[in-house]
Amino acid sequence: MLLAALLVLAAFLAGSIPFGLLLCRLRGVDIRAVGSGNIGATNVARALGKRFALVVLLLDMGKGLGPVLAARLLLPADALGERAVAAAMLAAVLGHTFTPFLRFRGGKGVATGLGVFLAVSPVAGAVGLGLYVGLYAALRISSLGSLVGTLAAVVALFLTATPRPQAFAGVAIAAVIVAKHHENIRRLLRREESGV
Repeated sequence: MLLAALLVLAAFLAGSIPFGLLLCRLRGVDIRAVGSGNIGATNVARALGKRFALVVLLLDMGKGLGPVLAARLLLPADALGERAVAAAMLAAVLGHTFTPFLRFRGGKGVATGLGVFLAVSPVAGAVGLGLYVGLYAALRISSLGSLVGTLAAVVALFLTATPRPQAFAGVAIAAVIVAKHHENIRRLLRREESGV
């Protein structure tokens, strides 16, 4: 129980690291004053270009992938262990979206969510990433690719051998990501959403 609790806490703290903000600060840019003000890779691309955005994307993926993989490796594959891994999944994304280092305001959780999905089901993660890349390549609208990719990854969790607590954690993660995209969804419905 103690190990499980520590791993969930570690997942939240890892998810809380605002890599986008930190990298932009090193370049003398306050990412919160650029574009959408978001600390994620899409807004970093607006501020510093796509190379820096790729670095942020990989770091944000890693802070979801690493803690959840650690939980899967260190915890037993019993009911308690599976629930603790599910809690670590959600904790990593909540850490990113509500980081205590930024007064509980953060990113939208897409890259960290992708890392989490890859940790529990590489197939689900690949489905989500593939749909994002395909939609972005076709339409150049990052938010649409993020939303469709996230929802598809959750469906893939249920269609693969992912333990049910982790699949339902995926549903909760998708709900957080959709909620954080509420303004993008409004613009998409009005056909006013633009790309990077």
